Amino acid sequence: MPLSARVTAPAVLLAAAGLTAVTACAPSTSVTGARGDARTGTLRVWLFREVDNKPKEAVAREAVAAFTRNHPGVRVDVAYIPVYTRAQRIKAAFNDPKSAPDLVEYGNTDTAGYVRDGGLADVTADLATWADAKDTDPAAKRSVTVDGKQYGAPLFVGVRALYYRTDVFRELGLKPPGTLAELAATARKIHKERPGLYGLVVGGAYTYGAMPFVWAHGGDMAERHGRRYVSALDGDAARKGIKAYTDLFGDDNCPASKCARMGGNDTVQAFASGKAAMAIGGDFSHRAVENGKVKGAYAVVPLPGVRRGQIAPAFAGGNNLGVLKSSAHRTLAVDLMKSLAGKRTQARLFDAMGFLPTYTDVRREAARRQPFALPFVRTLAAGARSVPASPGWAAVDAGQVLPTLFQEVVSGRRSVDAAAGRAARKMNEAFAK
Repeated sequence: MPLSARVTAPAVLLAAAGLTAVTACAPSTSVTGARGDARTGTLRVWLFREVDNKPKEAVAREAVAAFTRNHPGVRVDVAYIPVYTRAQRIKAAFNDPKSAPDLVEYGNTDTAGYVRDGGLADVTADLATWADAKDTDPAAKRSVTVDGKQYGAPLFVGVRALYYRTDVFRELGLKPPGTLAELAATARKIHKERPGLYGLVVGGAYTYGAMPFVWAHGGDMAERHGRRYVSALDGDAARKGIKAYTDLFGDDNCPASKCARMGGNDTVQAFASGKAAMAIGGDFSHRAVENGKVKGAYAVVPLPGVRRGQIAPAFAGGNNLGVLKSSAHRTLAVDLMKSLAGKRTQARLFDAMGFLPTYTDVRREAARRQPFALPFVRTLAAGARSVPASPGWAAVDAGQVLPTLFQEVVSGRRSVDAAAGRAARKMNEAFAK
């Protein structure tokens, strides 16, 4: 799914020559297939609307202009849709091709569900001959892949790392922690010395901040058994990671009464506003921190692993672009997808929005030009992870299975073993549907 919760306004259109309105989704009917492969006419595109959407509009306008110069007789309509309504709108589009776009931006955790629904076109062969694709990061490529077939092109990727207050660390004579155990000890030391600060702000609803603790201890969300996934949350290694994360909640660091309900945005805001000495935040959090009280007094390093020298595996978030199976302009839609998700556009998106490119060479160059990106690039290079490529993950996410697990533990309602066992059963029920 998208990297973080986004505050969105009603859908607006990209106003430029050749970019006009898109009709609203019609009610759900039955899924139908493609309606030919026209080489002229109008292509409809849905992109997600950002909080500050103007920079994204400018980049998209440039990519569309390059595409239309090479495709006489083709117009492109781009609409920006609110992220929080994407599920309903995209599902309706799958079921009613007449109102559907040809090309759509979607969150990378949505891939398997959209493939199960029969909405996305298989573009494996198209990408195999695309020069840019050879430099795609493996984690990003996995985000568009289901059962060995690719259903889109990665648009950007995002990971989280450890933000810390350089002024607080300097005043207390501390160094950035080199292991997860040191992270916990450093957090408690800071809170003891500075009771008004969370040492490391954590959130009981911060799923993607907790996942690295599970992965770093050798656990996983789920394992594939044949064609189905089975939860691994109740395994020994996963339980160790769950305990390491939930042990950070308490009066010696981040009290459960204040932190149990926090999500990722809450933790970043706590850091940006000067209420925490450390936080797990994304590359996409950089602007919010820069706009906060701690500007000029923080740095970022990769979140450490269990052993010194290791980097904890991070969740590889991000968004993709996919061609709808129902498109009547398949070839054109694939070409436009390449223009919008190509190396040039991704480099421009990084400069405009801070979104990390999915191409390893473009990402290295981005980090050279903007050093703030380097810890996140190192984290990706160390091996980022994702959620199971199962249609059932949408139900796991919507059902708040992982936040409930963490909150049950930090509140004392259930032990780690009991909460993990309950969460595993819930996950397996979702995978079985």
